[in-house]
Amino acid sequence: MKSLKELLNNKRKLLNIRVAVACPEDEEVLNAIFEAYELGFCIFYLFGDIDKIKQLTNKIGKKLPNEFVVIEAKEPVLACQLAVKAISEGQADILMKGLVDTSLIMKEVLNKEYGIRTNQVISHVMICELPRLKRLILLSDSAMIIDPTVLQMKEITINAISLAKSIGIIKPKIAVISAIEKVNEKMPSTLKAKELNEMWEHGEITDCELYGPLAVDGALSIEAAKTKNITNPVAGNADILIVPYIEVGNALYKGWMFGCDGLRSAGIVIGAKAPIVLTSRADSHESKLYSIALAVRCFNHNL
Repeated sequence: MKSLKELLNNKRKLLNIRVAVACPEDEEVLNAIFEAYELGFCIFYLFGDIDKIKQLTNKIGKKLPNEFVVIEAKEPVLACQLAVKAISEGQADILMKGLVDTSLIMKEVLNKEYGIRTNQVISHVMICELPRLKRLILLSDSAMIIDPTVLQMKEITINAISLAKSIGIIKPKIAVISAIEKVNEKMPSTLKAKELNEMWEHGEITDCELYGPLAVDGALSIEAAKTKNITNPVAGNADILIVPYIEVGNALYKGWMFGCDGLRSAGIVIGAKAPIVLTSRADSHESKLYSIALAVRCFNHNL
């Protein structure tokens, strides 16, 4: 897959797939929901303020389809609780974050009584289509784990590999990101990269090529890699960027989002009992649509 638009070419009329949306009271969210439905990807259970949902629906010139289920939940915490319970009780297949803080919905995802966590590390993956590159770039983890241990980074990497395979990248090239390409005892991110590289060399991470530490330019640009005299095959050709801290991934994605004309993206959380559509509140409805389509693809691949 070379373009996120290809996600929209998946088999249509999959209206047996149900998406539970917490707090959909937002024009961009609702536009994405209606377009996904009209494309035949899924139906939606909406948990939120019914009056606001109807007002926004009228404002954008839409009508709630008969297949949609709308459940009153004026408080965001209650909306998140009900949406997560819909997944855990088998009433829905995919969870989606609407206009609500990530921390609120993830607290319910991790709830010990009715949450949907598994033994896997739960991590966030962005798929980005950058105008200058002719391939999709996966970025992880920019939303879940603040300061991952090396073992957590290993699981984050394995999750990203699984997602890459689901979109046709069979043996992804993975760059472990830092600010420089040499291990420096004073720079913890380079030490993390070194350990992750050793895990790959010892066969603990498979079905990929992995190298680090690499700066972002050395990971994405063949010219930069040549200038820096980095000969590893990952350099300049990375499909996946694994970041050492949440701030790195978040700043990198937000920089792309506001600094690149024509950026397309999709965001998803994997490692739970169901795919979770999780995008920034500042993301466009197009990004949210691609994320829904990606979640449907992951559901069909049992991710």
